[in-house]
Amino acid sequence: MKKSLGLLFIALIMSSPAIAHSGGTDKNGCHAGSKPYHCH
Repeated sequence: MKKSLGLLFIALIMSSPAIAHSGGTDKNGCHAGSKPYHCH
């Protein structure tokens, strides 16, 4: 049981959460004002 909890804890730590960023998108769904210019 302790081994399972340890593995779960390690898996949660190693998986990085998605980091949201603000900024509007243009008509193509791209961030025109951000650097670097990117699309989703």
